[in-house]
Amino acid sequence: MTGKNNLERANLLQSMAQTGLEFSKDPHDIGRYQKIRTIAAEIAAEASHNEAQEIESIFELEKGYATPKIDVRAAVFREGRILLVRERSDGRWTLPGGWADVGDTPSESVTREVYEESGFKTRAVKVVALFDRQKHGHPAALFHIYKIFLLCEISGGEARASDETSEVGFFAEQDLPELSRQRVTPGQIAIMFKHYRDPGRAVDFD
Repeated sequence: MTGKNNLERANLLQSMAQTGLEFSKDPHDIGRYQKIRTIAAEIAAEASHNEAQEIESIFELEKGYATPKIDVRAAVFREGRILLVRERSDGRWTLPGGWADVGDTPSESVTREVYEESGFKTRAVKVVALFDRQKHGHPAALFHIYKIFLLCEISGGEARASDETSEVGFFAEQDLPELSRQRVTPGQIAIMFKHYRDPGRAVDFD
């Protein structure tokens, strides 16, 4: 069994435990769901080479009915090239973006991320893709994640690095740098170029 499959199983067990703990009143059921959460953390630790106690502490912070987390990414083009930022955390490149914040719309979240990570002010003009992260060749993650990709247009600003990014650049489709596959894949970049070339293209999903 691969580490990725084990992480996906751990994610499923964690979501069952989290939801069960939200609605259970019987102390015996609560104890069972806590045990499931512990087992999920142990499986995730074996698959990711991290400490089970550390992972369980992360799981314990998740409350309420378990739902996928939302990651937003911006496709920004200039003269046929796509905007990428270089992550300080792994030295690889990605579309600007990150977690959607509570209280923000998807477009507010993504334009804020673009500005913070690249220095460019943008306007979101179209949702171009909505993907289940698990289905698109990313390395496994502790949580189930949906990724929303939005086409954005530059309205101002200039390129600058940030606390999270070390470089900013525009790249042709056939000249992409090494990508941070935790965040974006070559296939997803290819879909962004398809939307850029065909504004009437239907939204890609799943």
